[in-house]
Amino acid sequence: MSTGTDPLAPLAQLPGVPDAVAEVRKAVDRLYGHRVMRRRAAEVTSESALRGARASAALAGADWPLEEVRRRSDFGVDPEARTVGAALRIAAEAGQLLSVWRHSPLQVLARLHLLAVGDADPAAGRPRQAGEAADDLFPLALKPVEGVAADRGPVAPAGATADGPVPELPAAPGPEEVAARLDQLSRLLVARAEGQGVGTPALVVASVVHGELLALRPFGAYNGLIARAAQRIVLIAEGLDPKSICPAEVGLVELGTDAYRRALAGYLAGTPEGLGAWIGHCGRALRLGVRESTAVCEAMQRGMV
Repeated sequence: MSTGTDPLAPLAQLPGVPDAVAEVRKAVDRLYGHRVMRRRAAEVTSESALRGARASAALAGADWPLEEVRRRSDFGVDPEARTVGAALRIAAEAGQLLSVWRHSPLQVLARLHLLAVGDADPAAGRPRQAGEAADDLFPLALKPVEGVAADRGPVAPAGATADGPVPELPAAPGPEEVAARLDQLSRLLVARAEGQGVGTPALVVASVVHGELLALRPFGAYNGLIARAAQRIVLIAEGLDPKSICPAEVGLVELGTDAYRRALAGYLAGTPEGLGAWIGHCGRALRLGVRESTAVCEAMQRGMV
C-alpha cells in the first residue's frame, strides 16, 4: 500500500526500525491469539488499563504498588494520590475517544488534560500560555527492572552515550511554537484517518505522537500522562492494538527513566540515529507490555485471576 505523501514514511526505514516494527507485530499477534482472548478479552483490556495507569503514574512521580491502586477509592488527598487518580481517569476514558480522535486530536488532548486536572482547575483543557511553566517529565528516578536491558537502538541518541550521563532535556518551547506544532501534528493525524499515508507502521506513528507531546509539553501539568495515553489511542486507531491490551507504560517503567530520558533526547535531537533509537525504545516498551498482558492471560487460564 502506498504511503503517499506521509512525512513519517522515511522514519519507517531508519536503521533498526523495520526490525522493531516486525518484532512488535509478532509479539502483539501472539498475544491476540492467546486462547484466553477468545473468552475474556474485556477483562484483559480492563487489567491492561489498570496496569498501564499505575505505570504511567509511577513515571509521573507516584510509584504505588498495583494492589494499592486497585484498592484505593480516594485520590484527592495529596499530590501522589491526585497523580494516580489522574492516570486512572485518563485510562478509563481514553479508549472511548477514538471517534473524536480521528477528526480532532487536539480536542481529545484537551479532554485528557481536563480529566487529569479536574474541571475546577482554571487551566483545564487549555494549552500553556505565555509565562506558564510546564511540569517536570521525570520527577522520580526509576531503575530498570533486573534482567530487562534497555534498548537504545543501533546508536546512542545524540547528546548521550550508552553509559554516559543522562542528558538534561531542554526547556519546553513557548506557546506559539507549541500551537504551530500541535496544529501540524493534528493535520497529519487527520490526514491519516482520511486514508493518506496509511502504509506507515503504527509503531512509528505512535512513537512520534508520544515523542512530540513530550517535547512540546503543551499543558502546565500531567504532560507525561497525556503523551502516553495519546500513544495508546494511536495504537488503537492504527489497528495494531484495537482492544488496548498492550500496556507500553509498564514497559517504560521496566526499562527505567534513565533509558526513557536518553531515548527522548534522541527524538529531540532529530537525527536519524536519535529518531531510530526513540522508536526502538517505544517498541521495546510495547513488547514488555505485551509480556505483562501475556502473564495476565496465563494467570486467568490457570484460574488465578
